[in-house]
Amino acid sequence: MDHDVDGGYGECDVYNGMAATLLRGVTWQKSRHSNSQGSCVEFARLPGGEVAVRNSRFPEGPALVYTRAEIEAMLLGVKDGEFDHLVAG
Repeated sequence: MDHDVDGGYGECDVYNGMAATLLRGVTWQKSRHSNSQGSCVEFARLPGGEVAVRNSRFPEGPALVYTRAEIEAMLLGVKDGEFDHLVAG
């Protein structure tokens, strides 16, 4: 899924595992339920419609890039409770 993106700061290739800091001009968002300690999953919509995901503890670390359909399927699964067992005590 490599492609070029121009975030207003020059073009770069977008690919899975790229440094999140290279995704300039995007707005990162986390859940309002996230804690203030910086242990959050953050999402950013890319100009091509894909969604990048990063760990807020390592904002310069790798970004995983997913298609809109992949993110939509994940969100539907979360809403349906398919992943609840991952955080069950």
